[in-house]
Amino acid sequence: MRRSVLCLLTTLSLAGCTAGGGAIADRPAPGPAPLLRLVSYDTCDDLLESVREAAKRVVTPWGLPGGDWGFRMPAAQSATADAARAGGDGAAKSYSGTNTHEAGVDEPDIVKTDGRRIVTVLGDTLRVIDATSRRATGSLHLGNGLHQLFLQGDRALVLTSVQGMAYGGIADARMPGRGGPSSTRLRLVDLVGEPRFTGQYEIGAELTDARLAGGTARVVVTSHPMIDFTWLEKGTDAERVAANRKVIDSTPLERWLPAYTAEGTGGRLDCGQVSRPAEFSGTSLVTVLSFDLNRAVLGDGLPAAVLADARTVYGTGGNLYLAHDEGWKGEQAKDRTELYQFDVSGPRPVFAASGSVPGWLLNQYSLSEHDGVLRVATTTGQQWQRPREQSSESAVYTLRRDGGQLQPLGRLGGLGKGERIHAVRFLGPTGYVVTFRQTDPLYTIDLRDPARPVLAGELKIPGYSSYLHPVADGRLIGVGQDATGQGRVTGLQVSLFDVGGADPKRLDQEKIPHGWSEAEYDPHAFLYWPATGLLVVPYAAYDQRERTGALLFRVGPGSLEKAGEVNPGGYPRRSLVIDDTLWVVSDAVAVATTLSGTAELARVAL
Repeated sequence: MRRSVLCLLTTLSLAGCTAGGGAIADRPAPGPAPLLRLVSYDTCDDLLESVREAAKRVVTPWGLPGGDWGFRMPAAQSATADAARAGGDGAAKSYSGTNTHEAGVDEPDIVKTDGRRIVTVLGDTLRVIDATSRRATGSLHLGNGLHQLFLQGDRALVLTSVQGMAYGGIADARMPGRGGPSSTRLRLVDLVGEPRFTGQYEIGAELTDARLAGGTARVVVTSHPMIDFTWLEKGTDAERVAANRKVIDSTPLERWLPAYTAEGTGGRLDCGQVSRPAEFSGTSLVTVLSFDLNRAVLGDGLPAAVLADARTVYGTGGNLYLAHDEGWKGEQAKDRTELYQFDVSGPRPVFAASGSVPGWLLNQYSLSEHDGVLRVATTTGQQWQRPREQSSESAVYTLRRDGGQLQPLGRLGGLGKGERIHAVRFLGPTGYVVTFRQTDPLYTIDLRDPARPVLAGELKIPGYSSYLHPVADGRLIGVGQDATGQGRVTGLQVSLFDVGGADPKRLDQEKIPHGWSEAEYDPHAFLYWPATGLLVVPYAAYDQRERTGALLFRVGPGSLEKAGEVNPGGYPRRSLVIDDTLWVVSDAVAVATTLSGTAELARVAL
């Protein structure tokens, strides 16, 4: 099928295309950025020839690199300040939403509230709790998989990762949900009365991440070609590679394009919905799906696909960034992160620009957009070498869109030599970076002139923070691990920092020996309620016995005061506030208490 339109990168609508030492601040000179401009294909034959040639260049004696066919947890989400919202139609006057990176951009999670109801997707069941009566009012069986959800009005979108298993990358992915590799199932649920499904979409690709803004959910999935490589029991590596290249030459195009079902109707990604950068491996395809949650059905998702990969997703109200830092071209590519920016202000994603920076990301908090400038924090090199051979260090880069390119603007390097990044937070024109190997340098970075980032302050203390959360009056809360002077971690610590002056200062610290918290790696588990200064951190500690609970603190001007503890039974997964009630949710029960945690008000079995 002929497609004669060649989409230029500045106007490309993908789905609509018819075809520890001193820091150094300077203008970046990381070498020329790779040509990441996206173009579409003239024909399906061109697409097939292109992906075959790319795959043959990187195939190994054991198949294609980078295939992820086994069990994989969904990408961990990360977060920013909870917001108090004005209620209506019987909703609470105020409530805490999911702790998200950017205000107004929601992220999928296992527990959600809109002030009227609490919805959970723990285990294999969706459950609804009425916030006023504090009773369960409905449930819906979801089946196997790892579930997350969004709330939009009286509807929920349930995102399910259906895990598949395969040996050696060999699996049948002609149709989603029939064995083989991971697939993603999306179901729209009407929450009025007894919950019921009203729409369903499934695609033969693994769920990477998703964002919700303005009622539209952007769901990012990644797929890999399903190629039945023949294993040669005898022969050299070169002979095995030659055999695998022959297999690639005989593999049809549909093995590169994931199949999907939309509202019961089967389909497959179309050639005109696929674009490519100038360099790619042919081993992965990332697809952005868009769903208007104000509609009663899901539709076909308006797919937009790129022959690339994406392990990190960061969204603002108008832009969606996809980042990938696991290269396919050997050691050099593994130390570079490729970036793709999409304009998501309309119904269909529109490719806007692309670029790259040296190093690899920690998570989505390594990315931040402010006043049209993208800030990126990365680590390069290896930190687990002998002391005299350690080559790792971290840097902050700034980039600005120029046409279809994210052009380098500024750079601050030399952060944490011999260490790696453990936490990043960008707040307005300031950045905070934590690196760690033996001690925890907390760096403050002045980004008011994005072309010339400046190291403004530094604090070195034992241990590290892995999540940083802003508090009023120039303070930060840090959740992470305490450590000895030699870098051996000793347990959970919660710190309060003053970052308003030239150098950061730690104002107070609480320790839980032998403890850890889910909030260290998933900030959705973190709750800070500014109205009362309430901080809730789930924890588990293992010494002579196992202890679990949700720790309650009062955050004062210069102190952390332990205010109590809620023990719901089992490990607490999430905490939320609705008016004057604190809810702590474990896998088995949701417990309602007073905000002080001293009096239990209700207990709802899940």
